[in-house]
Amino acid sequence: MSDDEYPPQPPISTGLAGRCPRCGMGKMFDGYIALPARCPACGLDYAFADSGDGPAVFVMLIAGFVVVGAALVFDFKYEPPLWVHLVVTLPLGALVCLLMLRWVKGVLIALQYVNKAEPGRLEK
Repeated sequence: MSDDEYPPQPPISTGLAGRCPRCGMGKMFDGYIALPARCPACGLDYAFADSGDGPAVFVMLIAGFVVVGAALVFDFKYEPPLWVHLVVTLPLGALVCLLMLRWVKGVLIALQYVNKAEPGRLEK
């Protein structure tokens, strides 16, 4: 089936759910963040999907803001010793990053599909 035979899927909700950006039914991920070769439901070839370092950059910026903000509030309110910060803040940072990475990658791949994004090329 071609792309025209499928109703358009909302990229944000489809990406957050980890579903195929074309049919909305098949799983987008094989494992945690690895993409399969094709969608198991509609056969969409995921060769177009190259999110690169985009998800990691967005996750670092957002999670850094959240975790540093939480660490500052924690520090000013309770004034804990450094070892408490290490025990609380580092796992919080890792957890926030790991939780967000799959969602952000899914949304960026869905947006790539919807907008038909391709690598830039120079004309010769």
